[in-house]
Amino acid sequence: MKAVALALLLALTSVLALAGAPKPVIRIENPGQCIAPAAEMRKNHMEMLKHQRDRTLRQGIRGEAASLNECINCHAGKTSGTVTGQDGFCQQCHSYVAVKLDCWDCHQPKAGNQHAATGVKP
Repeated sequence: MKAVALALLLALTSVLALAGAPKPVIRIENPGQCIAPAAEMRKNHMEMLKHQRDRTLRQGIRGEAASLNECINCHAGKTSGTVTGQDGFCQQCHSYVAVKLDCWDCHQPKAGNQHAATGVKP
């Protein structure tokens, strides 16, 4: 029972913290049309990336619009060249919603770089 109460207290604290936190201001430095509307991307980008990951790993299909590399190439900051860091495109929203980005455990967060785990250009 204590564990449930603690979990509820932590969830409520998180919700209250988000309610007071200013929403991140996301700058898209590379003009152009995304593969889907912003609302759809906010809600479904992870599913799109997972499906593309499966096609790449299991079928060898590379270079589709929903690939992680294509997202990075469009959304990396012009100055930093990356989607991570305090002002990074991915980092800003994921920090706001308290979601850990584990993509970068294996993949490079910089545009045009090689795959970190294998050294192979994706």
